[in-house]
Amino acid sequence: MGKIIAIANQKGGVGKTTTAVNLAASLAVEEKRVLLVDGDPQGNASSGSGIQRGVNRKTLYNALTMNEPPRNLIQPTELPMLFVLPADKNLAGAEIELVETDRREYHLKGIVEQLRDEYDYIIIDCPPSLGLLTINGLTAADSLLVPIQCEYFALEGVTELFDTLARLRRGLNPHLAIEGLLLTMYDERTNLSAAVAQDLRDFYGTQVLKTVIPRNVRLAEAPSHGQPIILYDIRSRGAEAYIELAKEILTHG
Repeated sequence: MGKIIAIANQKGGVGKTTTAVNLAASLAVEEKRVLLVDGDPQGNASSGSGIQRGVNRKTLYNALTMNEPPRNLIQPTELPMLFVLPADKNLAGAEIELVETDRREYHLKGIVEQLRDEYDYIIIDCPPSLGLLTINGLTAADSLLVPIQCEYFALEGVTELFDTLARLRRGLNPHLAIEGLLLTMYDERTNLSAAVAQDLRDFYGTQVLKTVIPRNVRLAEAPSHGQPIILYDIRSRGAEAYIELAKEILTHG
């Protein structure tokens, strides 16, 4: 039975989609069968995995709002063990359409539970907000991975997310665990990155993952080529870091 990991942070620009794409790809390279669910209407996890934009295809929106069987929507990628359930801008409409439905927080859970046995890992990329799509992602997941940019307001954002998590556990998903807090965009040349990392480790202890994702030009370039970093430049520091992250996640079982 596969493990479902939601990647979420209500702050944008923290490396959330970069982490979703590259963790999924790195787990696939470790011979795990992986499904990346793009839960963000921007569709960046889809295009960053090589799924072409602008093609008239059905997406997660059709599964959420029209009960389209999810297996019909899944796309293969360049990596034989990595598959994508894509998103497009229509998904923004799903947030509005789901509001009036019964058990509106559980729609995505119903979809991924149909697929759980076919994959070792299902990675859900959530939007950068705490709206209904993110709530669906967190309700569907076994655990939550939180990318945190090494910047001044990082701790503030994590506190907010943990408040939401506490409410969600009380009402919707009592078994949701913390997979870990992941430090991203770490710049070893600045004192600020080191200080933020130390503060987070002091405050959250072992919940902060050992792996740290560095600022890396090649990592920033890869999405424009529609490739995970391990296909774009496997020798880059960004690729090394995400391979390391995959190995750390595998030790969690």
